Amino acid sequence: MPTSALYAICILIWGTTWFAITAQIDVLAPAPGVALRFGLAAAVLFAVCFWRRIPLRFPARVQALVIAQGLTGFYASYVCVYEAERHVASGVVAVGYAASPLFGLVLARVFLGTPMSPRVALGGLAGVAGVVLIFWHEFARLTASDQVLSGAALTMVSVLLATLSTIATAGYQRLGVRGWAPLAWAMAWGAGAAALHALVTGTPWNWSWRPGFLGSLAWLALAGSIGAFGAYYALVHRVGTAKAGYVGVLTPLVALAVSSVLENFLWTDLTLAGIGLAVLGNVVALWPASTTASAASGGVSA
Repeated sequence: MPTSALYAICILIWGTTWFAITAQIDVLAPAPGVALRFGLAAAVLFAVCFWRRIPLRFPARVQALVIAQGLTGFYASYVCVYEAERHVASGVVAVGYAASPLFGLVLARVFLGTPMSPRVALGGLAGVAGVVLIFWHEFARLTASDQVLSGAALTMVSVLLATLSTIATAGYQRLGVRGWAPLAWAMAWGAGAAALHALVTGTPWNWSWRPGFLGSLAWLALAGSIGAFGAYYALVHRVGTAKAGYVGVLTPLVALAVSSVLENFLWTDLTLAGIGLAVLGNVVALWPASTTASAASGGVSA
């Protein structure tokens, strides 16, 4: 498959999954919604591994990193994303992930010993400034500003957790472990934790046979969780993590375009300035970037 096609798959799928989440949270609370999505995705991936006879057993050290990836990236981070989209437009949550390079810089320094680059720090700060401008518009537009504050806080927590998940992924990849098997386990751990969360909190497992609900669940599990991640990892293998990171530059633009059409998201001068600053910050932070640093920079997946 051409490299351009891999880019397009990631950007177009992840650019639309942010809105697909809204069809889920209209019926399901975040925890059971996340459990269903990644439970279905994990089941499909395990079936693929059995069919292709891909080994599913890992050393304890690798499995610990996979568990960390699942609990942070496919449980806690996504529960925060789903909850954030109950407060602000889905496209705004997507753009919030422009803060990933700055979070990745700090966490890569702490966990991987990656030197801090002033260029990446500058780009990360620009991305955060862009996010602030976009959320500023939301505060001005809505009277219930506490909801926007909650959405902004949940988005930033989600970004932090997603970056920690990427750190864990980089950890087992350094040990030579890649492919569908660790992803299947990580999603299974995430789904299990989300299901336990729902059980402990007494959250109801609602269901709907409406085409919108079923279609969005299938899209999130199969396209957003399997197809896009598969294309992304193929892209990383082909062009490296630095160039693959540009998926995160264009995905929020697609998400905001979808949000403006389907959620009546309003574009203002501040919105445009914030988007421009966020995109510029990501470009500065990601190009040129070292393999290790960019591996920890996170992404814009939903």
